[in-house]
Amino acid sequence: MTEMTTPSRRQLLTLIGRMGGAAAMYQAMTAFGHAAETQFTGPPVLTGAKPGASVVVLGAGLAGMVAAYELTKAGYSVKILEFQDRPGGRNYTLRGGDSFTESDGTVQKVQFAPGNYINPGPWRIPHHHRCLLHYCRQFGVALEPFIQLNHNGFIHSGSAFGGKPMRYKEVATDFRGHTSELLGKALNAGALDQSVSAEDKEKLLEALRHWGLLDNNMAYTSSVHVSSQRGYDQPPGGGRNGAPTPSQIAGLSDVLDPQVWTAMSFYFNYVMQTTMFQPVGGMDMIGKAFARQVGKLITYNAKVTKVAQGGDGVTVSYKDAPSGKMQSVSADYCVCTIPLSIISQVEMQVGPKLAAAMKAVPYAGQLKMGLEFKRRFWEEDDNIYGGHSFTDQAIAQLSYPNDRMFSKGPAVLLGAFARDLGAFQLTAMTPEQRIEAALKQGEVFHPQYRKEYMNGVSVPWSRVPWILGCTSRWSEANREKHYRNLVEMDGRVVLAGEHASYYGGWMEGSLLSGIDAITQIHERVTAA
Repeated sequence: MTEMTTPSRRQLLTLIGRMGGAAAMYQAMTAFGHAAETQFTGPPVLTGAKPGASVVVLGAGLAGMVAAYELTKAGYSVKILEFQDRPGGRNYTLRGGDSFTESDGTVQKVQFAPGNYINPGPWRIPHHHRCLLHYCRQFGVALEPFIQLNHNGFIHSGSAFGGKPMRYKEVATDFRGHTSELLGKALNAGALDQSVSAEDKEKLLEALRHWGLLDNNMAYTSSVHVSSQRGYDQPPGGGRNGAPTPSQIAGLSDVLDPQVWTAMSFYFNYVMQTTMFQPVGGMDMIGKAFARQVGKLITYNAKVTKVAQGGDGVTVSYKDAPSGKMQSVSADYCVCTIPLSIISQVEMQVGPKLAAAMKAVPYAGQLKMGLEFKRRFWEEDDNIYGGHSFTDQAIAQLSYPNDRMFSKGPAVLLGAFARDLGAFQLTAMTPEQRIEAALKQGEVFHPQYRKEYMNGVSVPWSRVPWILGCTSRWSEANREKHYRNLVEMDGRVVLAGEHASYYGGWMEGSLLSGIDAITQIHERVTAA
């Protein structure tokens, strides 16, 4: 007999991740305090700055721009160096007339109709991301609802329901009904008498009967009552043929398919709960709003090559892309928001602990596709307004636009949000092959795909030249060993960005890390 041991938190998270995927992992991380609610209570108070104190910020993403904005308000002299010819970093939007160049030189030209767009990076804002919402209010960024849970969206698994996509409302109701029946049987058989008092047993049985839509025999069966939640074969009407026809419930083995309960648990995640928002007109409205505040401080097309520091300050060397000339900027302190996936290209004069931390964090390589169609057939034919559909195919997820509902003319939906193996498979293809795969896999949900398709664009983040990845992916072991070293000041240099937060992959994490970085600088300045 082997001795039973309690799994470590790391082992438990790994097991949850293997069984339930990233969504289940994130939910577990939240329970363990790794992804708790944002602690933002207001902008930093940076009073008593030393006159003439200067800071150079590397990167005009959200972390860099919020750092520059708050430092400037406090009286610091600030300069920003940005590799690209635009602000925002991953906070950007592709519209008709734009182009996207992959790291191998492949160019895709976006052909969307005026007003249509895709957000390759961040695309939604949780209601509890208070820091981001604060700056949206302050800078006048108009927001609109982003629909998360749509009961009319689809869940598809090749190994369940005969490969047929099912509406979320159908599988969620069936899962609840079958599990309620099983728990009711266990209660009536006395299997839980040691855990439940006689009074609570009766309460629980009554709750299961109503919650699970069970009949008088505590069984989950097809009925008009059940169809009132899962949907009908023929919905209620008026007149002579007004009587509804109940739909046929799915079997227990089908609703126990991992794709089903993983998709359902996606919406339980703290960070994925409603209400969510999006900027009107595209996610880059946020980056542009920040740039209106600090744009005069930004030097674009500046490729940082070296960060040197000493007792008196920091000197940053960079190449001006248009001219090829090398230039430099000196300041008292430096906030570096360059992604860790790119930092190896920069000669950084930092201590061994920070140097090791910068090398310790890998990046995930998600892929997104925006597909433009002649009309909003998902609304007109399938009654889907916003929300998502999930599949176990490589594309993983479809997401339906939340703006301009009921409008005529072309519209863009997110035709893929691929992760892990699916992202690797699609990234290895040519842009044309990716579109073909998305159309073929999307037809599982919508047979209208090919007939209505116009054009599309794919963004494989591992081939985005200025980051070579999408978001940082800390492991629990790496956090224990390197996180503190990564986020604390090293001499006169401090790092910021989503990688320097417990909200990796979210704009909120970028902003909060930027604020913490400048707070450390200010504490150093005022202490001196």
